[in-house]
Amino acid sequence: MTPHSPPLLLLGCGILQQEIHFLIEKNGWPLDTYFIDSALHINFDKLSQALTSALKHNDGREVIVFYGACHPLMEEMLSSATTFRTEGQNCVEMLLGNERFTHELEQGAFFLLEEWAQHWEQIVTATFGTNLKVIRELYQSDRRYLLAVSTPCSGDFRVAAEEAGRLVGLPLKQLEVSLDNLEAVLKKAIRRKMRETS
Repeated sequence: MTPHSPPLLLLGCGILQQEIHFLIEKNGWPLDTYFIDSALHINFDKLSQALTSALKHNDGREVIVFYGACHPLMEEMLSSATTFRTEGQNCVEMLLGNERFTHELEQGAFFLLEEWAQHWEQIVTATFGTNLKVIRELYQSDRRYLLAVSTPCSGDFRVAAEEAGRLVGLPLKQLEVSLDNLEAVLKKAIRRKMRETS
């Protein structure tokens, strides 16, 4: 990067955009953002189109992609754009850290962040239809509870989370987390990109 280069661009899923903006402000990172609708995770074709389009639109910028392994062709898309993604299986692992994420997953958690809680019925029915019996069978087949994960940037989404639990027939647990793990993931990605561009 030269002194006159535009700031780095963090391009990716909007599920944690409040948290990311907070961390950019806190750390004074020279980082622009471009967020894609988190609900696209339920449609691989739309996710692929949105991501490749955003990468093409920002061709020539130094881009870090904020996604986990959220699409089966993620690495190929990034390779074509000569960039990389943040480390982590998904945004929840980036937020919780691998150890806590793995523990909750093994206990049967289905993770629920604020943005998805607020749009849960729309997301679930767009994916699985409106047959409540089918929806509940799918979620209850290998998950034991919904885990509503809140951060210092979250609003109070308890009512939406409880409604999400009722819809899929799973009990709700809540977990408050700091932004320490997410901050570490972003710092590592920024350092890597800065090294590549220096």
